[in-house]
Amino acid sequence: MVVRLRLRVGDEAPDFTLPSHTGEEVTLSQFRGVSNVVLYFYPRDGTAGCTKQACSFRDSYEAFQELGAEVIGVSSDSLVAHREFAAAHLLPFRLLSDADNRVRKMYGAIGALNMPGRVTFVIDKRGVVQHTFSSQLRVNKHIDEALKILKGLR
Repeated sequence: MVVRLRLRVGDEAPDFTLPSHTGEEVTLSQFRGVSNVVLYFYPRDGTAGCTKQACSFRDSYEAFQELGAEVIGVSSDSLVAHREFAAAHLLPFRLLSDADNRVRKMYGAIGALNMPGRVTFVIDKRGVVQHTFSSQLRVNKHIDEALKILKGLR
């Protein structure tokens, strides 16, 4: 699946506010000056690829934290689905519900036939996109790419 990204390296990441499965509203700009952000868009809770990706982010979560990054997953799933998915797989990071795909469209994480793409953005503390990676099938590569970029931001 080809994803046509609107954001490029060097662009300012668009700000947004979305509800989290933890019950809080999360605004991207709340991390400015505080931490880098690994923002990953995925198609759907509970599918094989999305579960594998989420569990890989979970298994590397400590490494992300040590590199000063917050991991945030975004899909159009409901908060109930996110809570169940996070609980079932012991996910330590936030899952945000983008029910109308407004943020997904803002970031250009839309694939062919208007399907949800699997796209990861690494955003630095200044709110600038430092890396984008898109692959529907190479789910673990999202984690590897993000960690590599974060190590270079030190």
